[in-house]
Amino acid sequence: MIDLSRREAFMTAAAATALAASGLSAATPALAQAAAAGQAPGFYRYKVGDMTVTAINDGFARRPLEGFVRNAELSAVQAAMSAAFLPADALPIAFTTLVVQNGAQITLLDTGNGDSGAPTSGVWMRNFRAAGFTPEQVTRVVFSHFHGDHINGLRLKDGTLTFPNAELNVPAPEWAVWMDDARMGAAPEAMRGAFANVRRVFAPVAANVKQYQPGAEVAPGITSVAAFGHTPGHCVFMISSGTGKLMFMADTTNHPALFVKNPDWSAVFDMDADAARATRRRLLDMAAAEKTQVHFYHAPFPATGFIAKAGNGFDYVPVQWSSAV
Repeated sequence: MIDLSRREAFMTAAAATALAASGLSAATPALAQAAAAGQAPGFYRYKVGDMTVTAINDGFARRPLEGFVRNAELSAVQAAMSAAFLPADALPIAFTTLVVQNGAQITLLDTGNGDSGAPTSGVWMRNFRAAGFTPEQVTRVVFSHFHGDHINGLRLKDGTLTFPNAELNVPAPEWAVWMDDARMGAAPEAMRGAFANVRRVFAPVAANVKQYQPGAEVAPGITSVAAFGHTPGHCVFMISSGTGKLMFMADTTNHPALFVKNPDWSAVFDMDADAARATRRRLLDMAAAEKTQVHFYHAPFPATGFIAKAGNGFDYVPVQWSSAV
């Protein structure tokens, strides 16, 4: 007979309550194991007006800090990391997509790493299913840009298409660059793999991909916004319902502790550093002035909060976690 301590009994009851609230059974083996390990599945729901959005976490990757910020001394970057109680040698970069439910429509904004992730990522599908979704339910997938951690979840390494019933929407300026043979041929050697990966993911379904122009409504209540610089056609999205607004910021910043605090810093991933800095300031200024809630793809989970002006930079203020949707 197992004799539970009061603390263990409390934790078991709390885990069962959380699972029941999510509409999932504690008898599900994977979820029961996760609860026993002390961590809940990586999803988080909240409302934007009448819409329900669900953040789906895809784990994280560690990036060496040296050379990560192109235009700042390592000591300055380490000081910013220290101020945020982050390690001085490597940056933990989280990955979090959004699912937007608007009536019967289920729109996915970016797809995570798929089965191409590092050892500490690639957990998106587990968390997606734990949130109560199945790939067949997704009606639309909208991409912000074509870096692998945003598109690889669309197609597994064996070629399987993950969302068989979904309409696929991509930024037209992004498609024009990454799918252009001449640009691929002229790309630096370090970029050839990225071009090849875009072809791997999209070429088999190219005839069915719908291209949107920045500024277009990509789904009811979701409008694309040009955010060029990180990549040539990088877009973010304004999600609006009633008085509720949420800006999906994609990769406008990488970790907020670095690039919200210091918006003029340039991440190694920014393909056009000057344009990326201008975009970052414009969108952070907008979010701060309008008090718009934001979602960052690479912020600590659940990756949502608000922006406040702070001197020459900004502060990121995470939302208070809530058990109620």
